Amino acid sequence: MPVPLSELNAQLNDLLQPAQFDDYCPNGMQVEGAGTVRTLISGVTASRALINSAIDASADALLVHHGYFWRGESQPIIGMKKERIKLLLENEISLFAYHLPLDFHAELGNNAQLGKHMGARLESLIGKPGELPLVAVGELEQPTSAADFSQILTSVLKRPPLWLPGDSRPVRKLGWCTGAAQNYFETAIDSGVDAFVTGEVSEPSAHLARESGVHFFAAGHHATERYGVMAVGEFLAQKLDIEHRFINIDNPV
Repeated sequence: MPVPLSELNAQLNDLLQPAQFDDYCPNGMQVEGAGTVRTLISGVTASRALINSAIDASADALLVHHGYFWRGESQPIIGMKKERIKLLLENEISLFAYHLPLDFHAELGNNAQLGKHMGARLESLIGKPGELPLVAVGELEQPTSAADFSQILTSVLKRPPLWLPGDSRPVRKLGWCTGAAQNYFETAIDSGVDAFVTGEVSEPSAHLARESGVHFFAAGHHATERYGVMAVGEFLAQKLDIEHRFINIDNPV
């Protein structure tokens, strides 16, 4: 049964609490489509390929982690941005985007869901002084060698991570933060982890791994951020009795 668009909007905002976050983009409904929703499509990024897939699936609404209108980007709706928004409006597809709220949610968020897939028990959240604590810290259900843990990530994420070895220590205590969180590597090191998992990597990461002995795994920005939006979509489908499907538009980054 279709539900009012306003009901889907209210449920998402109640679940993810976007007003609590000072983010880099507006969180919530970014483009308004049809007044009712029967089919919800979720994905990581509101690319043109994902929008076209949503159109093919007869979607009424699209839920993503990476939407539009980022702080500091060019504001005119021209070029690629115009083409994307035009497709949404012509097909009356509403766009919902949640960035930090989706990372942070304690049960359905990106970090929480990635931890479950890796077999890690979340124990605490840490961050840099004065910032939101976005780095998850916990222990693996079964301690393992770094080489074996790299294989676990490959199996879970369906892609091999870039492993920057530390020393010979096994992985017991793990830190992780989905997406582009390589700048939190030192924060994770200071918390006493044996390994840190994030999506992307920077040049200093290799030196930090070698000199601290803590293993660093860059497992893919897109790959590490698939599971939160998927979990939220499934939650809404069950609660509102609507159809939901996650569409993966593969991205090597």
